Amino acid sequence: MLEDLKQEVLACAQQADRSGLCRHRSGNFSIRDEKSGLICITPTGADREEMTAADIVVVDVQARVVENKTSLRPTSETLMHLAVYNSRPEIMAIAHTHSRFATSFAILNKKIPAIVYEIFMLGCRDGYVPVAPYGRPGTKALAESVLKPLLIADVALMQAHGAIAIDQSSLKEALLKASYLEELAEM
Repeated sequence: MLEDLKQEVLACAQQADRSGLCRHRSGNFSIRDEKSGLICITPTGADREEMTAADIVVVDVQARVVENKTSLRPTSETLMHLAVYNSRPEIMAIAHTHSRFATSFAILNKKIPAIVYEIFMLGCRDGYVPVAPYGRPGTKALAESVLKPLLIADVALMQAHGAIAIDQSSLKEALLKASYLEELAEM
């Protein structure tokens, strides 16, 4: 079921791990299937280099597991992914990272200003990368905290946590936005 999308989730999760956007099994990734509305999402606590497409979990919009070939549970941030998909029907992919520089800004609860033109590739309509208020990981509070910032940008920092990037077309594009965000934070 949705094997091409599972393969895309796997490839992007592994790329994020290799590029340093996620370390030590942190971060999570998902894609929504346009036809069925089902979501392919990374499992919790899995080593990305050992993960296979069979480990990617398929859930519905109510967080019910539809397919789980290897008994791994979906990420603990599933509620956050679902909240974004439910509030932004045009969004098809989400990358949640714990990259070093962007997370430093998130820890400081500090917006990233428009210092280079790449910020406009991140959909930052107000000219900065916003910070979502703190929400404990895996909770409804965290899920709701990212919704308002993602109305003014395709990326947001998550206070004391990490970053989130969204895209209307593909996970590869969401991951590219997360990469640009990390480079912007490093500058």
